[in-house]
Amino acid sequence: MAKSLKGAAAAKLIQDATSAPGVFVFSELLELPNIQELGKSEQHQRFLSLLQLFSYKTYQDYVALDMPTIRELEDLIIDAIYLDILRGKLDEKEQQLEVEYTMGRDLEPGKLEELLAALQNWAETTTAVLGTLEAKIQQISRETTAAKQMEQEQESLLQANLKEVFEKQKDKSLGGGMMNRRGMHMGIPDRDPMHMDVDEPPEGLKNKNRK
Repeated sequence: MAKSLKGAAAAKLIQDATSAPGVFVFSELLELPNIQELGKSEQHQRFLSLLQLFSYKTYQDYVALDMPTIRELEDLIIDAIYLDILRGKLDEKEQQLEVEYTMGRDLEPGKLEELLAALQNWAETTTAVLGTLEAKIQQISRETTAAKQMEQEQESLLQANLKEVFEKQKDKSLGGGMMNRRGMHMGIPDRDPMHMDVDEPPEGLKNKNRK
């Protein structure tokens, strides 16, 4: 139907399309030759501008239709959120909208190269960030491996030192026992604590005592 409409009928179609709930993409309508012809008419030029505004322009371009109150702007944003045109959070304290997602829009003529450059810059930045993160992860992995190896070496050294000390103590204990046994075999008799040696009396005293 849009292909056959011209003049006032085409302008009315633009009004209907831009005010229709659930209609957010207008590129097919905007590209029609008879719609573009409206730009040559002083009477209908503003309808083509309206269609361009809804297609790819911004709020700053919408200043001529500006909202009279903040409340009306908030209502518009809320409607857009409910229609899933955008997703975000209203920050009343900072008086701003934190946008998390927006629906794709038509691309303004002549903006393709600018968009591709922005995407290329984003891709290069992302690649650089990922490269930096990968290098950091590898560095942390190397440091963790080196620290674990050092810990194992220190544990091995500690065990070796403990074993050496234990062997020395063992040798010392065995050496003392052997010396005690050697002293007994060298003629040092075991003495009975209840036994006392008594010297034999002289020969004369023996006979005297007998008498």
